[in-house]
Amino acid sequence: MIKKIGIGAAVVAVAGLLAACSSSEEPTSAAPSASPTETGIDGTGATLTIWVDENRQPAIQAAAATFEQETGAKVELVVKNFEDIRSDFIAQVPTGEGPDITIGAHDWLGALVTAGVVAPVDISAVADRFEPVSTAAFTYSGQTYGLPYATEAVALIYNTDLVGTDAPTSWDDMIAKGKAAAGVERPFVINVNAPTGDGYTMYPFQTSFGAPVFVQSADGSYTNEVGMGGPEGIAFAKWLGENGDKGTKIISSSIDYDTNNTLFADGKAPYTVAGPWAIAALTANGAKIAVSAVPSAGGEVAAPFVGVQGFYVSAQSKNALLAQAFLTQYMATPEAQMALYEADPRIPAMISVEDEVVASDPIVGGFAAAAKTGVPMPSIPEMGSVWDLWNAAEIKIITGADPESTWTKMIDDLNAAIGAS
Repeated sequence: MIKKIGIGAAVVAVAGLLAACSSSEEPTSAAPSASPTETGIDGTGATLTIWVDENRQPAIQAAAATFEQETGAKVELVVKNFEDIRSDFIAQVPTGEGPDITIGAHDWLGALVTAGVVAPVDISAVADRFEPVSTAAFTYSGQTYGLPYATEAVALIYNTDLVGTDAPTSWDDMIAKGKAAAGVERPFVINVNAPTGDGYTMYPFQTSFGAPVFVQSADGSYTNEVGMGGPEGIAFAKWLGENGDKGTKIISSSIDYDTNNTLFADGKAPYTVAGPWAIAALTANGAKIAVSAVPSAGGEVAAPFVGVQGFYVSAQSKNALLAQAFLTQYMATPEAQMALYEADPRIPAMISVEDEVVASDPIVGGFAAAAKTGVPMPSIPEMGSVWDLWNAAEIKIITGADPESTWTKMIDDLNAAIGAS
């Protein structure tokens, strides 16, 4: 049985999206090999090539088998090292050697659009199935360029034997409870990655002062307007200094990643901020934990960066319509999304699958709650100019530099680096 996909409307939508992709050349063909009808799609004779890593290959294989059966098209899964996919995609798409679809991270998007190797994808029919932050992450200059499937973000992790199961309501509440916990050396620990700095992990506290790295448009796209200057940024910088080496010492330059994890695992610190990748180290000594959204220090929502995994379509795909159909009709299903979660256990981006997973795993639920408060990691090219200046300013302030002048100079240097006024 051929799966019905409203092919006439899809042809118009895909053609419009490709025409709107000003940085990409027109594909040589956007139609399947046989004439589409209003009742289905015939992909007989066409081969859809998909790049995927080894871990996620089995999950995509199941959807591909159904796609082949229902459309007559063939799917070729090419297994690659995930670390190589971004550079290989940029290098091979212009030569015609790239895939029709590739798996990838959302923060590649700026580089892929700039290189002209990725095409918009119309996910409007399925967008409401996904967490808004995940679809926003694949939006660039008002266009959607990918289908999401998973998110990840840092969250507050706490030792329930030391501070109970209730999440703190604010930074002050957390510190008070941490100081009252029996046998601890520190009320809270966070990796500051001295001497380099770690703006990524500290980011939810910064956003709680209303100081985002870049300003976002209404559709979630990032502009290149630096958002962490002004009084909000200065307020965060002063808070950072007040809690640094010359202040309360709660945020200490002596805490690196391993020290942070050891202090928490040994019960010497009841709270930390970290990602799911640290759970094994944090619980290595049997600590019982809960996970929640990061509490606010500045009064606004503490929004961490959210990383999103998903799928891109090549700007040079000869099977653009088939690629669109495969993503929106075969990968945007609960079955396919659950298979991806089981193959690669990150927080599902599809809301129904996320709810199902969260119901059975409170740790995942805590990270999901944190991600819901978060914002996409900026994928614009200007983000590449941020990290060194930003991290350096933070660690200088933590170790005792004047907060206001250090932060202001960082903003000036950043604006100069990206050519902003």
